[in-house]
Amino acid sequence: MDSTTRPSAESLTETVWDSIIVGGGSAGLSAGIVLARAQFATLVVDGGAPRNGPADHMHGYLTRDGMAPKEFVATGQEEFTRYGGTLARGTVTDVRRAEDGMFELRLDYRSCLRARSILVATGLTDELPEVPGLAAGWASLVHHCPHCHGYEVRGSAIAVVGSEIAPHSAHLAALMRRYSPSVTFCVNGAKVDAAERQRLGAYGVRLIDAPVSRVVASDGDEAPVTIELADGTTVPCDAIFVGTRPEPHDALLTALGAERDPVSGLVPVDAAGATAVDGVWAAGNVVNPRAQVVSAAGAGSAAGIAMTGWLLDRELSAAVSRQGGNR
Repeated sequence: MDSTTRPSAESLTETVWDSIIVGGGSAGLSAGIVLARAQFATLVVDGGAPRNGPADHMHGYLTRDGMAPKEFVATGQEEFTRYGGTLARGTVTDVRRAEDGMFELRLDYRSCLRARSILVATGLTDELPEVPGLAAGWASLVHHCPHCHGYEVRGSAIAVVGSEIAPHSAHLAALMRRYSPSVTFCVNGAKVDAAERQRLGAYGVRLIDAPVSRVVASDGDEAPVTIELADGTTVPCDAIFVGTRPEPHDALLTALGAERDPVSGLVPVDAAGATAVDGVWAAGNVVNPRAQVVSAAGAGSAAGIAMTGWLLDRELSAAVSRQGGNR
């Protein structure tokens, strides 16, 4: 989104929006297209930092396989605005329900917006293990999703870095064995019992228990990246996969009164993305860390359809009230 697509602060604040969508990734834009096509005044506010932004390509999306995430978002923005939707670059810093039942959202450039309904599609941050060099290789040499990037490194030397923050590290190591005969699992403090170690070893995964000291990328003819261990040994490899801890950006949801599930730590939603707070929906990684681009888009579409029904129901009730008042 360039500066020419950002509406003025005055135009944003003067409009009473039928729906404001916070987050302009696949979930937010898909919902926005549904609402805009249904002729509801819809605003998408986006900060411009999608979860998959650092990646060069995305996979698993029918007809869009290999597309660059930036190109995908740009295409989605064009489709959304084609149907009359409005885009605004910015960050929502605060949200509340006003006494009249409307939602009030404050942007980082101090504009205050009003809406009848809200969809939160703000995504999450992947928290990496604290291993020096790991973050520097993120999305180029270091990945977390085998379904997104495993095929592209098939047959190469792959290392999986375990950690205490990722209880599924052993599963990740086993899954990567589907892509390559050369998989090394640097356990690095992950909890792996004897039975699981036996299963991994039998499946052809090499296990190393020495803690990981750092990750070093190479510019020469050597392996693209090397894992250095605390005992002085090294693990040269072509790609690293690592389990991350998802940190959902759900502050807006909790500010509106939605509560996190004590087990999952996520704000629960129904099949259409509705939260327990009337008029508030959520879709994508903010409530489902495992959602890929295609499933997040589907969740956004489902939420958009549900929101049109919710808005329509209130318009019908308002029409009856007005008719009664005119008698």
